[in-house]
Amino acid sequence: MYRYDQFDAQIVNDRVDQFRSQVDRRLSGDILEDEFKPLRLQNGVYLQLHAYMLRVAIPYGQLDSAKMRKLGVIARDFDRGYGHMTTRQNIQFNWVALKDIPDVLEQLAEVELHAIQTSGNCIRNTTSDHFAGATKDEIMDPRPWCEIIRQWSTFHPEFAFLPRKFKIAVTAAEHDRAAIRVHDIGLHMRKRGDQVGFEVHVGGGQGRTPVIATMVNEFVPEAELLDYLEAIMRVYNRFGRRDNKYKARIKILVTETGAEEFTRLVQEEYAAQHDAEKIDLPQAEIDRIHAYFAPPAFADKPATSDAFERAKAADSKFATWAGVNLHPHKVDGYTSVTISLKPIGGLAGDATDSQMMVMAHLAETYGFDDIRVTHAQNVVLPHIALDDLYDVYRELDAAGMSTANESLITDMIVCPGLDYCNLANARSIPVGQEIQKVFADGDYERDIGKLHINISGCINACGHHHVGHIGILGVDRKGEEFYQISLGGRADEKARVGDIMGKALKFDEVPGAVKTIVDTYRGLRTNSDEKFIDTLERVGHEPFKEAIYAAD
Repeated sequence: MYRYDQFDAQIVNDRVDQFRSQVDRRLSGDILEDEFKPLRLQNGVYLQLHAYMLRVAIPYGQLDSAKMRKLGVIARDFDRGYGHMTTRQNIQFNWVALKDIPDVLEQLAEVELHAIQTSGNCIRNTTSDHFAGATKDEIMDPRPWCEIIRQWSTFHPEFAFLPRKFKIAVTAAEHDRAAIRVHDIGLHMRKRGDQVGFEVHVGGGQGRTPVIATMVNEFVPEAELLDYLEAIMRVYNRFGRRDNKYKARIKILVTETGAEEFTRLVQEEYAAQHDAEKIDLPQAEIDRIHAYFAPPAFADKPATSDAFERAKAADSKFATWAGVNLHPHKVDGYTSVTISLKPIGGLAGDATDSQMMVMAHLAETYGFDDIRVTHAQNVVLPHIALDDLYDVYRELDAAGMSTANESLITDMIVCPGLDYCNLANARSIPVGQEIQKVFADGDYERDIGKLHINISGCINACGHHHVGHIGILGVDRKGEEFYQISLGGRADEKARVGDIMGKALKFDEVPGAVKTIVDTYRGLRTNSDEKFIDTLERVGHEPFKEAIYAAD
């Protein structure tokens, strides 16, 4: 994890002081809300349905115990006792009083956190694979390059006022867990011999116009990456729409220009860069940042653990959890643990202040002080010894965080919806809770297997409904909430946008429709190992559509 130097600390502390003055002026009435809006957005403060919301940046989703404890303190002292993990690997506090936000920012600065560039038309938090540095299937750790991109993009004078918000994701694993193809820029690390580089995808995004990104370059060497990113950003800044916010994202520019012409414009811009414009990124600097992400001092352990096997044999609930929420580690004797923040009937992505303290303790005691927030609104402890796993599980269980559903049907991505957001058309949280009840039986859920449901309360798609295997979108029909269902979306290396099945359904019809879809799949799959998305792609959408609307 990168650590602040004296310049980072000074910049963040100065920003806190500046914003404190701006908040004082707003509270005194010296400036009005319209005048305050651009100032608060630059500091991660939104005005939502009921209150101001503060979004805190968690670069590439990585925390340590000190940071997590501080977030717990803020949840306890300034919010209503919880925080909400987001799909950009950040955390949001939904009930912080405006007068307290400068104090919150000051406390965040004490542990090298801030809210800079978490809102506004700028380059947002760079996201990555939540198993980065731990997983067997990556060619190398992508986090150093996420950090390099973060440093390059923060306060970049050319890109502070883009046509629209801008999101970058980086992965280094063949299986894409960072959803790079639905980002404005998605980077997939590759190797050619001994040379490291990036496959560059541009123009992905969701919202009212979902688009899968176009690959514009198969291989950009690492030393040239920032110059190439600058070329992309300059083309976007020059040609991106500013007259219509609904057509301002780079995905619209790429679509309307055409992939071939957009690629040509980028190459032209890249070739036109003068030597004085080139970013000097010496290997020594790359090595310095990589050193901050050196692997922990793992103990030499066998691949299996007698203590782990005994615990599974003695505790069936633990065995079930271990069969679902663990991910293979690149070092023998270790595993990566997903802490599900999706208990049945709970609020997806929410963690209480006491739960944050537990996660901090577990990371500090058992996990090399490393914590990750996932884009699926969960938390990961990436480095846990198999010998310690049962102790970790028991603490999670006591804190209400032992739900065994990672990537199963009740592990849904759910936006805040109309319960919090002033942009929403419909509620998302209650729909998700009702669907969870249908699949609350663990044996039933595990028989279904891997299946991603994503729910959004409006067309802005904060719940990523377009790329859910089952996507649910809330829409308003003359003051009544209806929900469109789509099938076949995916955000991985085979990314695609789901297809809408038919007419929207009423709130109380949705859980039954989802059950119908699932049971149709169970009747069509070739065996219990065939995943929902594979069955759907094999047989097509028609059997599911007929099943949903059979009564019409």
